Amino acid sequence: MLECVFNEHSDSLTLPQELRTMNAEQAKARIVSLTEQLNHYNYQYYQESQSPVSDQEFDFLLKELEALEQQYPAYKLAESPTQRVGGTITKEFATVVHRFPMLSLGNTYSEEEIREFDQRVRKTLGHEQIDYVCELKFDGVAVSLTYQNGVLVQAATRGDGERGDDITTNVKTIRTVPLRITGNDIPEWIEVRGEAFLPLSSFEEINKEREENGEALLANPRNAASGTIKMQDSGVVAKRKLDCYLYSLTGDKLPFTTHEQSLQWLTSKGFKVSDSWRKCSRIEDIMDFIHHWEKNKHTLPLAIDGIVIKVNKFDWQQELGFTAKSPRWAISYKYQAEKAETTLLSVEYQVGRTGAVTPVANLKPVVLAGTTVKRASLHNANEIERLDLHLLDEVSVEKGGEIIPKVTAVVVAKRKPHAQKVIFPAACPECGSTLVRQEGEAAYYCPNDKGCAPQVKGKLEHYIHRKAMNIDGLGAETIDLLYQKGMVNTPDQLYDLRYEDLIKLDRFADKSVKNLIDGIEKSKQIPFKYVLFALGIRHVGATIAEKLVDAYPSIDLLMAAKEEELVAVPEIGGRIARSVKEYFDNADHLRIIAGLRKAGVQLERSAADAPKAGLSNKLEGLTFVVSGVFTQYDREELKDLIVQHGGKIASGVSGKTSYLVAGENMGPSKLEKAQSLGVKIIDEKAFAEMID
Repeated sequence: MLECVFNEHSDSLTLPQELRTMNAEQAKARIVSLTEQLNHYNYQYYQESQSPVSDQEFDFLLKELEALEQQYPAYKLAESPTQRVGGTITKEFATVVHRFPMLSLGNTYSEEEIREFDQRVRKTLGHEQIDYVCELKFDGVAVSLTYQNGVLVQAATRGDGERGDDITTNVKTIRTVPLRITGNDIPEWIEVRGEAFLPLSSFEEINKEREENGEALLANPRNAASGTIKMQDSGVVAKRKLDCYLYSLTGDKLPFTTHEQSLQWLTSKGFKVSDSWRKCSRIEDIMDFIHHWEKNKHTLPLAIDGIVIKVNKFDWQQELGFTAKSPRWAISYKYQAEKAETTLLSVEYQVGRTGAVTPVANLKPVVLAGTTVKRASLHNANEIERLDLHLLDEVSVEKGGEIIPKVTAVVVAKRKPHAQKVIFPAACPECGSTLVRQEGEAAYYCPNDKGCAPQVKGKLEHYIHRKAMNIDGLGAETIDLLYQKGMVNTPDQLYDLRYEDLIKLDRFADKSVKNLIDGIEKSKQIPFKYVLFALGIRHVGATIAEKLVDAYPSIDLLMAAKEEELVAVPEIGGRIARSVKEYFDNADHLRIIAGLRKAGVQLERSAADAPKAGLSNKLEGLTFVVSGVFTQYDREELKDLIVQHGGKIASGVSGKTSYLVAGENMGPSKLEKAQSLGVKIIDEKAFAEMID
């Protein structure tokens, strides 16, 4: 293996001499070899649960491929594993018209209706015995994957069933989705449908991080997956670690006659198909399948909300046909949301570092979905009012698709006489300040951010967090002690701490004090993007902070930015932009920044953290419009290359357009307009020659 050297802060790569002196043909061969090798490793890891190489060796090979592709973009393959890490920005998602509508299934909660469905099918087809395939009904986001000659060319959401959004760049970051399939039995065109989902482990990891950052927790994995799949930055999508189960196949001249065979074929081609499906020939077998997974669904890596039953034979499916909304050859049985009754003992109100006051129900312990539940979310004041909660009420607690238990109803008939109504407090439970509610928001906030202990300590704990300033020797207990002693109230005051002051405190010895002082000193070298995140600006997580620093490489530039300018930054909406402006309009915050500046904290981006420079100026002065589906690049990648080589991107063809880069199935109106204006039309091969 050729050893590459890369900087852990900037992700910049230094190629060994052997790679830098390669000619074009050698580079092309190496790119092909690395692509095949890394895709094989990916398959073994994600499909076979095997690790043929160490993580470090895999990362070195991936970095080598990434560097070669950047140097020789014309040789990058459509199935390159570098697409898995994302990085493409998509401000608007193009509309995709589904070749075959993505219909919804008829739902039932009744076992009797499943029996009636079976009777209808047998009567219509005139057969006493029907083979069905029973599958789990995954609780995620429906996606459609289109392959041309074995290459993934398009991924789309379900949308309204007729039209969805093009999410190709985001789906390519899902490591279990094949970018290319091979063999002698690959139809020219196939469409594979399935469910993108956020594994429970990833969901819990994200929520843990959001809790540490003082952000609102995501309610359930389904909503989290839905939001992730439509993010503008595919690099962020990659970090979320989405997964995907495939369960349906259509295509040209498919070499099989049953749904069972199609699932087996998908599995053989490297698609991730859940092995939980079962072929059933009797209604009793279907009921056994339903009952088995109702008891065992908590053993799965994702949430399910029911079972799907499909007629197995394709010709029988065609004979049964469709209604306007759903197929007559399939039905879904949905499980009831899991719930339990218990007693509401009390309600406590937690104050987060942002000042948001969250009500939490303390319950008489009850077993729900395999775990003992003692606490449940009440969300906000509106929810308490809607439920008309009283202390010692018998309440219904649900999980359903939710990971965090919530109180959903009150058994009013069991309410005790003279029960005390739960009233959301008007004052902060920690400092007594009058709570406020911002327009358009459900939560109440304590405005006393300088004197409310949970807020002050929460902001300090956030500042020192390992994903922020990462200050060794400091923890929640030390922060509490420093706050109680009046030594630290704001992050900049950490840099005023002296050995002679700390050594006098309880539980502090010479070594611990020196470690703390050393950790604070080292934090002055932490890059600006982490400093911005550490400030704890509301709605600005680690990823948003990085986006802001890419657009505004110093705190002074960011403070001077107007709200409408901030909104133009990828992933920055109006709410975030307003929050950033409000933070920098606050005189107390400006004093903190002045203190950090005086201490020597990094408040501008260093050269090592700057985005990669452009590849060339070969396209300078030229304007391009990109339309259609491509085999060598995806659309966003083409646009990125144009910008990297000095060109400009336009959304529509006009007299100022220099070139229309045309792919398959491009918009006819753009082609017609380009021809009428005399705009030069080129394919992706000609474009590659322009930048090579």
